[in-house]
Amino acid sequence: MKPSANPARAGLFAMATSGLISAGLMSGGAMAQSATPGSVILLDPVTVEGVKESPEDAARRRLDAIPGGTSLVTSDDLEGKANVTIGDALSASPGVVVQNFFGGNDQPRIQIRGSGLQQNPVQRGILALQDGLPINQADGSYIVGLANPRQAGEIEIYRGYTSNRLGATVLGGAFNFISPTGSSAPGVSALLEGGSFGQFGAAAQAGMQFGNGDAMVQVSRSQRDGFRDYNDSGRTGFDANVGAQLSDVVSTRLLLGYTDLDFDVAGPLPKSRLKISPESVYTGPASGFGPGPNVVRDKPHREATQLRLGNRTTATIGSHIFDAAVGYTRTEDEFRYPISSGVQATDSNDYTIVARYAYAPDVGQPLPLFEGNLRYATGTADRDFYINRNGRKGELFGKNELNSSTLSVNAGLNLPATETVVISPALTISHATRDSDDLFGNGARPVYNAQANTSATTLAQDTSYSRDYTGFSPSLGLSWRPAENQMVFGAVSRSFEPPTHDDLLATQNGTPNTSAGLNPNTVGPDRAFATPDLDAQTATTVEAGWRGKLGVVSLDALTYYSWIKDEILSLRDSSGAALGAMNADETRHFGIEFGGLVQLLDHVGLRLAYTFQDFRFHDDPVRGDNRLAGAPRHLIKAALRYDVTGKFWVQTDLTWSPTRTPVDNMNTLYADPYATVDLRSAYDLTDTVSVFGEARNIFDKTYASSTLVVDQAQNNQAAFLPADGRAFYAGIRARF
Repeated sequence: MKPSANPARAGLFAMATSGLISAGLMSGGAMAQSATPGSVILLDPVTVEGVKESPEDAARRRLDAIPGGTSLVTSDDLEGKANVTIGDALSASPGVVVQNFFGGNDQPRIQIRGSGLQQNPVQRGILALQDGLPINQADGSYIVGLANPRQAGEIEIYRGYTSNRLGATVLGGAFNFISPTGSSAPGVSALLEGGSFGQFGAAAQAGMQFGNGDAMVQVSRSQRDGFRDYNDSGRTGFDANVGAQLSDVVSTRLLLGYTDLDFDVAGPLPKSRLKISPESVYTGPASGFGPGPNVVRDKPHREATQLRLGNRTTATIGSHIFDAAVGYTRTEDEFRYPISSGVQATDSNDYTIVARYAYAPDVGQPLPLFEGNLRYATGTADRDFYINRNGRKGELFGKNELNSSTLSVNAGLNLPATETVVISPALTISHATRDSDDLFGNGARPVYNAQANTSATTLAQDTSYSRDYTGFSPSLGLSWRPAENQMVFGAVSRSFEPPTHDDLLATQNGTPNTSAGLNPNTVGPDRAFATPDLDAQTATTVEAGWRGKLGVVSLDALTYYSWIKDEILSLRDSSGAALGAMNADETRHFGIEFGGLVQLLDHVGLRLAYTFQDFRFHDDPVRGDNRLAGAPRHLIKAALRYDVTGKFWVQTDLTWSPTRTPVDNMNTLYADPYATVDLRSAYDLTDTVSVFGEARNIFDKTYASSTLVVDQAQNNQAAFLPADGRAFYAGIRARF
């Protein structure tokens, strides 16, 4: 995506197509779909101290002005990578932990500061946006594989309370995938790539400008056979946007997207099997209800499609910026779990309204004097539960209509106390409803014993519920600029996170060989569902950090400590069967997020991202002060790049987890430390055609890229998800 050669045109386009109250800038033109809070809509490029900023620098300046954890990932950061996954896109940012499950575009566990850490798969804890509109459903859940980083120009990342300005109140934060537009990326480009494990990918985009508007269309397809025996995956994506300048003060943009995602769930292995045969899949316990699923028999698989429609319109009247956005998503999701959970089919329709206002009397300031926003999401989901009969959809054993609404209102100031000090108080008020209507209606639910091939019934209990949650999340940020290109900041904030329907309605009492409701060790009448009366998760967080440049060194360092009440944990028993969600009484999250960039020589640069996590129970009657399972204590990502010539560069990447990670909350079983090395390179054949190649895990390290999270593990627990072995990829890109 080449930069626009006309800065004035890029500035005009920023006004014509701004999305939220912001018009963050992408490398190559206006970032019309930026979610940068309080960005200023400008007719001309910003001039700072007599120097005109590039669009990317302007975007970074706005993010860097926020007293908290933020970062920007650009397409340049992913250059030379084949089969770009969401893990590739996010994991190099400090504070963002991505643990891949099965490779490809599936469902990696993404967590920021531990929010949603123990879900399998992760579906909560982060506000996921594309072009400023949510991928999340109205209850806050999301399918992370629906986001396509290959079709994004940039990705904005907000860690912790900084996402409050976008309408999020969760502990973790938010990320926003920004699509290119016809003005930021005019012309046509195409990409072909392929490599190990049957990987194939193709993508194309076309952008154009016309009169007072522009248009962009993108299509992509990726597929792979996978490293493991049962590991096929594929994704098809289509995105389009059209923008227009309606008057001198009003601009609008229409957004359309569709994603078709499917993948096999290869499942976990015991540690002993991981070491000797990481490409294999587990066939479960030979008898009884020991640990691990029978992947060969149950064929767990996920198919999900999502249609996204949206419009965003902005009016700029002097120093006042008004913005309105509406969005609709239609999501169809069928997840064939192992037999203990069955087949879950969900069809949902979700609607989002966003209204924002900013008062920005000084366009030279990165943030407005006042900003406020309202985000309201409402949706209905029809969810059916079927028995998994040897990889086929069997009898219906549950049927619910799930209704959700989430309202978030935020208002904040950025008050210059002195020439170098800014005080940023804010308040977010949230209200959420979660309602379930049990439509099953029968007095008994079918259950199935796959090992004995016998069917029976168990008593059906009503799974209807109605929950309401209201929370107040104040925050206070302080930033001080002691010198040019230096900022010291601190903040104290509250977070408020209601449960999702996945937390409130979960199958239970299954085993690796029996369906939900048929665990023979359950005391009392078997029930197929748990509907826990959960409280919202709340936390108080203090954080402090420093951003700055010292000659050839750029650093971004932050530390935080969170006192969490009622943390929502999604637990599994030693067999791997779901226990449902629970509120932990008190937990503590302490972390360090560090990013650095050093220009060692004119043509040699080093990038480093370090994340430290110490998440613990606090005086828990069962778990004491144990570490929360699933959170690596140290995670290091480093990249060393050498620009051989102006057309040819090589880069090596290191991923290192130097300490073991607990698999269970009782801290009896651990995933081992690991380190991997990748190598990538790109070469410009002409001004319009380039080739690239990549070798991943070049030393063929065998390790677990992620694990299941259980409450108390067995020694032979099938909980380890193998990473891909050594792989080679290559591709070609053309731009016209």
